[in-house]
Amino acid sequence: MTGSAAASTIGLATARLSAGAARWPWWVQVMVIYMAARLVSAGIFMSAALHQGVNPWFPAKPDYWNFINIWDARWYGEVIANGYPSELPVDGAGSVKENTWAFYPLFPVLARTLTAATGISPAASLTVIAMLAGLAASVVVYALFRRRTEHGPALWAVAFFAAFPVSPVLQVPYAESLNILLLASALLLVLRRQYIWAIPVVLAMCLSRPTGVPFAAMAGILFLYRAAEVWILGRSKGVAVPEPAPRVHSPRELWSLAVLTAASGAAALLWPAIAWITTGDIEAYTKTETVWRGHDLVPVKPWFDTGVLLFGPVLGLAAPFIFVAAFALLMMSRPVLQLGTELRLWCACYMGYLLVFLHPQTSTFRMLLPLFPLALGAAMVSRSRAYRGAVITMFVLLQIVWVVWLWAWAQLPGGGDYPP
Repeated sequence: MTGSAAASTIGLATARLSAGAARWPWWVQVMVIYMAARLVSAGIFMSAALHQGVNPWFPAKPDYWNFINIWDARWYGEVIANGYPSELPVDGAGSVKENTWAFYPLFPVLARTLTAATGISPAASLTVIAMLAGLAASVVVYALFRRRTEHGPALWAVAFFAAFPVSPVLQVPYAESLNILLLASALLLVLRRQYIWAIPVVLAMCLSRPTGVPFAAMAGILFLYRAAEVWILGRSKGVAVPEPAPRVHSPRELWSLAVLTAASGAAALLWPAIAWITTGDIEAYTKTETVWRGHDLVPVKPWFDTGVLLFGPVLGLAAPFIFVAAFALLMMSRPVLQLGTELRLWCACYMGYLLVFLHPQTSTFRMLLPLFPLALGAAMVSRSRAYRGAVITMFVLLQIVWVVWLWAWAQLPGGGDYPP
């Protein structure tokens, strides 16, 4: 068979496969895309494991399952085994040491329940829950995107989400996949204006990872925006408009959104409050979180410190402002505008939360996952398959960078390694 004939045969087979897949139910298409992405990530993990040398957890060249059960996965295992301390552990100087209060309880509680029900190991339970939550999250993310566009772009956006450079974390024993599942579900309910139904989902989300504060901020600003819409419409009655206006919120919907705002704010403070009640220290949670930073919580300043460290004393001080300006331009771009008010507001509030409270480091890449609605904006940039295929290829290559650089352990000259 000649080269041209072989290429023709492959192209025909691919076209037939695509045509057949297009007839599958949407949820099957979504899950197949997500599982294919996770298999690619598993191959990257296994390849990196072959080159893993001496490390703090296991012998060199571990198998896949041992390789993904490192870093924070060990902390979640500690929560399952020993729970949370009633007194904060301190070193000889009286400073708080690393401890489990930094790790939210929903993920390990679910894993402990699965272990008790099935008898499998806690590490296996954590892995199973993370993988199933990631698969379920892909389905909810698609349903969320379908509120804003048709099937094709929504499916490509899910593919972008599934292949994102840090997406391998969705299949390891971390709480990210569970948090994304709950966050996407809460956002979907907000888009449907089912605000009261969103409250228990937000409560669970606030016990999985620290995304409650930006969600409460989003809900509060959304309430003010929707209330202003109602007020403006009320004052403009009788004035002709060129096009039918979208249905504004009813008084009942506004009150429901106000209740969601209040409940989200309370839920965001729940875990720090539990740490306070258990340890007797009102700062138990924040003291624990800042142990990994090496200094107390100071809003915004770490971004300037990191900027100076990376870019020098002049450009470094300007870097945070340049970053904020670039993000603002992104949020006003035509593809992102198609996300709608709620999703754009979530992205803005979450990025604002990171700018105020986050200490930028290598873990920052992983913390960008809640900005997943931007995957839909990326899919709307162009309908070209060449563009979309290039994005997927770039993301997979960057997965290799993330796994080899940050997940695999390679001791730094001063000891330790950069965390993923």
